[in-house]
Amino acid sequence: MTGTGVEEHNVPSPEEADLLVRLRAGDERAFEALVERHHTMMIAVARAYVKTHAAAEEVVQDAWLGVLKGIDRFEARSSLKTWIVRIVVNNARTRAVRDARSVPFSSLASAHEEAAVSPDRFRGPDDSFAGHWTRYPRDWRSLPEEVLLGQETIGAAMRAIHELPDIQQAVISMRDVDGWTGEEVCAALNITPGNQRVLLHRARSRVRAALERHIDG
Repeated sequence: MTGTGVEEHNVPSPEEADLLVRLRAGDERAFEALVERHHTMMIAVARAYVKTHAAAEEVVQDAWLGVLKGIDRFEARSSLKTWIVRIVVNNARTRAVRDARSVPFSSLASAHEEAAVSPDRFRGPDDSFAGHWTRYPRDWRSLPEEVLLGQETIGAAMRAIHELPDIQQAVISMRDVDGWTGEEVCAALNITPGNQRVLLHRARSRVRAALERHIDG
């Protein structure tokens, strides 16, 4: 169990077990595959703690060194990717303290944060349908598949993700780009399920708003 009340599954998948064997044998291609799979997400996590992208890069480089040095001691009590992200978080927290910038994750889900969707999209308090949409979001199921999956649309989505507040970017990158479960995100970042849901909802709302602007003009 973690401090979030989320139980982890400690049985590695066959793919992860094979990767672990190869890493412990010093297989460079296995390590390169691991870097390619997780590096971008690790940068997003580090940026939730440190001031600059350059500092995040340094944190992640140190994390990869930690992975190489500690892989023989990894006991598979969590998934390999969760263990790697925890190394990033620990390194980033140390760097944040050194840089005099330590911000707890819980404070980053503040109720006073700017609304993810502009308030003028909803009816005002004097309206008989107060709180309802003034203009509903477009149903994108009616759009041609090539529009939704086109490089321009995917690029717009990725730009929107990169413009999110750092912690929202970390959570949506883990969930929607890298395919982590909510439980895995909570365990890796040591946040509660409630915080994870709030952060993910806000991130998805902002990305959807950006895609509305891109698709609908």
